[in-house]
Amino acid sequence: MNLILLDPKNTLDSGQYALNTRQQTHISKVIKAEQGDVLRVGILNGKIGEGVYEPPKDDRLGYIHSVYLSIPAPQPLPMILVMALPRPNMLKRTLQNISAMGVKELYLIHSAKVEKSYWQSPVLQTESIQQCLLEGLEQAKDTIMPTWSLIPRFRPFVEDQLPALLMDRVGLLAHPYLAKRCPIDIQKPCVLALGPEGGWNEFEVDKWHEAGMESVHLGDRILKVETVVPVLLSRLYPI
Repeated sequence: MNLILLDPKNTLDSGQYALNTRQQTHISKVIKAEQGDVLRVGILNGKIGEGVYEPPKDDRLGYIHSVYLSIPAPQPLPMILVMALPRPNMLKRTLQNISAMGVKELYLIHSAKVEKSYWQSPVLQTESIQQCLLEGLEQAKDTIMPTWSLIPRFRPFVEDQLPALLMDRVGLLAHPYLAKRCPIDIQKPCVLALGPEGGWNEFEVDKWHEAGMESVHLGDRILKVETVVPVLLSRLYPI
């Protein structure tokens, strides 16, 4: 946690912000802050700056006061990420990576090789997804929460929603077969579609291509989703 991300919903009197249990534990056991210490903070969907720490008292969690915010959030990646729903235990780590690297618009989509049981996972609860994305923001010292959508039907999305998303954007389909090598530092906004570990099937690839997407690959190695996300994002938009 490189940033104490304060939620405006937890505002107390006189510009004070209540800490949650996870933040309080980190401040006490990792940072080991004491009363009056100045900590790096940010406001969710706002700016970054500093605040003064007040420790717990009378069975209440601590809080941050005297907040001064002057630094804007890092620039987001000019990318819309469409990702076939991965296995639940992999989804958590992948969401953290996506958020940390600056993606601000995410679609989790069904694919023929996605197990239907994945859609019943508690990881897909709103609170769980938001928490994973929040942890990515804290890691990267970012404050802007990504937007996300669950897309349980493949064809309506590709035929009806994707064309509008591709307006003035490059469409890239991560697919290792009959593809060109993935470009580097593209300098343009893009829509990137990542398949499941088993890959897109032939019908799905045809639909992506019909919509205007172009297949790209990273070479002979087949990588896990949690690995390929940071690799592709850093290749397309080097830090």
